[in-house]
Amino acid sequence: MKYMFKFPDIGEGLEEGKILEWYVEKGQSISSGDSLVKMETDKVVTDIPSPKSGIISARYGSVGETVHVGNVLVEIDIEGIVGEEAQSIASETVQKTSFEQVEEKGFGVVGTMEVAGDGAFLPASGEGKMENKTVSEAAATKPTGRKVLATPVARAMAKDLGFDINIITGTGPGGRVSKKDVESFRPSKVPAQAKALSNATPEHDIEIVPMSQIRKTIAKNMSRSKHNAVHMSVMDEVEVSDLVDMRAKLKLEYHDKGISISYLPFVIKAIALSLKHHRSLNAEIDVEAGNIIYKNYYNIGVAVDTENGLVVPVVKDVDKKSILELAIELNAISEKARDRKLTLDDMKDGTFTITSYGSIGGYFAVPVINYPQVAIFGIGKLAQKPIVQNNEIVIGNVMPISMSVDHRIVDGGEVARFLNEVLSYLHDPIKMLIL
Repeated sequence: MKYMFKFPDIGEGLEEGKILEWYVEKGQSISSGDSLVKMETDKVVTDIPSPKSGIISARYGSVGETVHVGNVLVEIDIEGIVGEEAQSIASETVQKTSFEQVEEKGFGVVGTMEVAGDGAFLPASGEGKMENKTVSEAAATKPTGRKVLATPVARAMAKDLGFDINIITGTGPGGRVSKKDVESFRPSKVPAQAKALSNATPEHDIEIVPMSQIRKTIAKNMSRSKHNAVHMSVMDEVEVSDLVDMRAKLKLEYHDKGISISYLPFVIKAIALSLKHHRSLNAEIDVEAGNIIYKNYYNIGVAVDTENGLVVPVVKDVDKKSILELAIELNAISEKARDRKLTLDDMKDGTFTITSYGSIGGYFAVPVINYPQVAIFGIGKLAQKPIVQNNEIVIGNVMPISMSVDHRIVDGGEVARFLNEVLSYLHDPIKMLIL
């Protein structure tokens, strides 16, 4: 029998992924659990394993192509499985094709549609003998005898852009093509608009580069945050000479053990202690239900700058960990982020975010909230500045901070009290060690 393995949703509403590397070739024998392909999703880079043992008869998609969830990745010939046995396997893994009534208000499409099971298979045929196909080629060869399901807006948009609606893969109910599908569709050739732009402005040297999955996610999340959260930002400074001295001693002591001590573990600890007294900053709003969700656990997301884009791995239960434990975990997740080895578990369940742009440069910023969280804390560049101490001007070590909150939940007074507590811990870090 021929088994059609589709790109699965590996978690948290995944919609698409980009093929980074194929591990199998046509005609190759594989076992269940063997890695088929390396995919870049909007959150992680991960290997997709085969659910069946057999022989690869066809691959769909080339390196660099974007594949939607539900699209076929490979066809697998399972030898020795025929007749009733094939039907038995199919019944275990595939729901029979059924019909369901789909009605979605506002989309303008109501009707009865075929719904295929997740693991659909085909009986063995000569189709597996074709050469490896790209996703766009596979879409171009799908049957056109029946009018494709699409929303009116999607049809109009496709027409305006010069796209054939019949070759666009729909991700809506029953394979319906939506506006989002048209917007994300990438034809195999350079769009006419891009050609027109190049021809219209020959004096300008431009380069058109497809967005990576990470960049798409950053763009989507930033837009969602600015659209939904009512941002309010506060900036301040704190003198941290005692923190500088403490960190220098610990850094020297643990250097030979391979542990790097930055200022970040101290900041995380100060925030965790303060959040316990200011729960509105460790919360989430449910507008539709009219509720505020207060979280009694403290998982801090840390923005990490990588050559592939910004990622935010999460350090879990920071209130239960020491400065040293936080330093070790930060080193580990930063290395995983740079090596693109973060998992979905590394990225989820954050309740508050820290961004340390000062390690690169810059004193103050207006950080964008990691929605649906309600607050983000930014650390600027530590610098020596003149300060007043005991009525005298002396040189101090000053850390600038910037913080944005969702003003729908957090009031200005609450932000000020929270910052006062955080900055007091950073100014006198010994207090963090005795709590």
